[in-house]
Amino acid sequence: MQPLSALRLIAMTMLLAACTQQSVPEFGEPVPRSVAASDNSLGPRLAQGADEVTILSWMERDEAGATLKFSSWENGEWQAPVTVVSDPDMFVNWADMPAITPVRDDLWIAHWLSYSADAPYAYDVMLAQSNDHGKNWTDALRPHADGTPTEHGFVSVYPGDQDAGLLWLDGRKTINDAGANAADNGMALRSAMLAADGSIHSKLVVDELVCDCCQTDVAVAARGPVAVYRDRTADEIRDIYVSRFINGQWQAGFPIANDGWNIAGCPVNGPAIDADEDVVVVAWFTAAENKPLVQVAVSKNSGKSFSSPIEIPSQRAIGRVDVAIVDRTGFTVSWLEPDGKGSYEVNIRGLTFDGQAGRTHTVGRTGLARIVPQMVRVADKLVLAWPDKIGDSNQIQAVEVSILGFYDR
Repeated sequence: MQPLSALRLIAMTMLLAACTQQSVPEFGEPVPRSVAASDNSLGPRLAQGADEVTILSWMERDEAGATLKFSSWENGEWQAPVTVVSDPDMFVNWADMPAITPVRDDLWIAHWLSYSADAPYAYDVMLAQSNDHGKNWTDALRPHADGTPTEHGFVSVYPGDQDAGLLWLDGRKTINDAGANAADNGMALRSAMLAADGSIHSKLVVDELVCDCCQTDVAVAARGPVAVYRDRTADEIRDIYVSRFINGQWQAGFPIANDGWNIAGCPVNGPAIDADEDVVVVAWFTAAENKPLVQVAVSKNSGKSFSSPIEIPSQRAIGRVDVAIVDRTGFTVSWLEPDGKGSYEVNIRGLTFDGQAGRTHTVGRTGLARIVPQMVRVADKLVLAWPDKIGDSNQIQAVEVSILGFYDR
């Protein structure tokens, strides 16, 4: 066999580099996809399960209270709505939305919030299960048994080995008098497992002091679940933390970045996470030093460590982020941003895992600032949903966006 010449070796090296170089994800024009929700609908939330089963849930207010409904995404369309539960005491709000999560083919979990007392923030997490794709649901139950008239919410549901994992903000200590330790009367992050027979087990405290009303999120990486949330220190630093579930325990949370956002109240602006095997991507918002930023960080070891923060260029971002790994080349982050004309843009931007960023795409607009746009990847498309107020009606907007040059995982 003849040895390679120097020129041939250089040419082959360049070719190999070109074949393995990551390209920034880019996207086509958004295509509206109608959702058959009423004109009094709000709180849309997207959830995905095995085989990319995709569910959109929302609340509809009525004279008797509110109803939780959902629609399945099939063949590029939202199907006819299905009612899960009507609850006269349902806590309806823009930030803490219910969800229908298809944990497995035979286990779907519905969660919503229900008032437990006559007080603005006294409500419980309610759960129901279905083993027939949402046609029938069990009676409601609570994952917590403290019985306090305090806030319980901002739930994240994820698949466990056999059961469903639950993560929520728990305010049972907030009725205590203030003490030397802020955790004695602060909001905590708790977790539990829900078995197929409806039993609740493996109750744990993930973090004893967290931000009061920022969304939580969980993704399952190759080495187990990874949770993200907004922490709170005794000095009111509210940065994004990460905790990994290892050997049946949530590990001590650590900051994904030391933003140093000092804010005395909750910004209602939680993080988002997605995972594919060992790759984990987190997106979040901060306004440390009065500089609003959407940032992302990437882990390639199942959330054990993360890259330095990558800033998403924006002049006016207000956060409300989501994130989705799109293919082997990279991921997409979404966020909300004022357009300077009285409305708000739902923007997306593709990035490679090493931080190369594509251009910003505006996929929709809304007249509402207090919303949390949702985004998931389905095959070679992104599906997004958000609420809007059109005239006197609250409507749910949804679009489908093609991923150009999609490179299947």
